[in-house]
Amino acid sequence: ANGPFIAVDCGSLSIELAPSELFGHKKGSFTSAIEDKTGFFREAHGGTLFLDEVGNLPYGVQMQLLRTLQEKKVRPVGISTDQHVDVRIITATNENLEKAIDKGNFREDLYHRLNEFMIKVPSLRDGTEDIPAYADYFRKEANRELGREVNTISPEAMAVLKGYIWPGNLRELRNVIRRAILFSKGDNITPDSLPVLAAKREELQPEVDISLSVEPEEEKEKILRALAQAKGNKTKAAILLQ
Repeated sequence: ANGPFIAVDCGSLSIELAPSELFGHKKGSFTSAIEDKTGFFREAHGGTLFLDEVGNLPYGVQMQLLRTLQEKKVRPVGISTDQHVDVRIITATNENLEKAIDKGNFREDLYHRLNEFMIKVPSLRDGTEDIPAYADYFRKEANRELGREVNTISPEAMAVLKGYIWPGNLRELRNVIRRAILFSKGDNITPDSLPVLAAKREELQPEVDISLSVEPEEEKEKILRALAQAKGNKTKAAILLQ
C-alpha cells in the first residue's frame, strides 16, 4: 500500500504501443525508441498497477499480459532476458467481459486469472442511498474550484437528485452539482438551481399493481407490463410495481 500507484487507461493502448508502454523497451529497439523506457509494470514494482477499462486491451496484448501475471516477469522490447516484477493488479471495466469472451474479444484464461476477487460497483440509479454523499463531495469540490461558498443542499433539491435516474452516472451528477453551484444565488442549492435536471426528470405514475397474493403467471405478466411501460429500465419498473 505504501508503494507506487500507476494507473493505465487500456483504451489508449494500441496493439503497436501496448507492449512498450506496459513492459518497457530498450533504446533503438524500434524506430521511435530514442531512449530506454521502463514500462508501467516496472514503474509499479513494489506497489499497485491499475488497469482501467481492461476490456479495451488489444487481444494480441492479452496473451502477453497473461504470461506476465503468471510468471511475474516482463520482457522489455529489444531485451532477450526477463525481469522480475512484484505488483498488485487492480482492473476495472464497464463492459460485460463474459459477453466479450463469447464474442471472442477477450481471453477467457485472462479473465479467470484477473477475477480472483470482484467488487461490483452499482450504477448511481441503483445506489440512490449514495447520492447525498457524492453530491456533498462534488459540492465541496466545486466550491474550491469555482471560488464559491455554497454550504448546503436543500432537502427539496436532494429529493430531486434522488428521484432522477442518472443515465450519465457520476459524471452527470458532478456536472449538475457544478452547474448548481454556479447558479445558486445564496449559500444553499435549491431545486431552482437544477433547471436542466428538473426538465429531464420523469414522473412515473403506476399503471400496474402487484402483490404477493397473485398467481405466478399473473405476477409475471404484471412485471412484463411494468418493464414495457418503463422501456426496459428495471429501476423504473420497480417504482411502478411499488
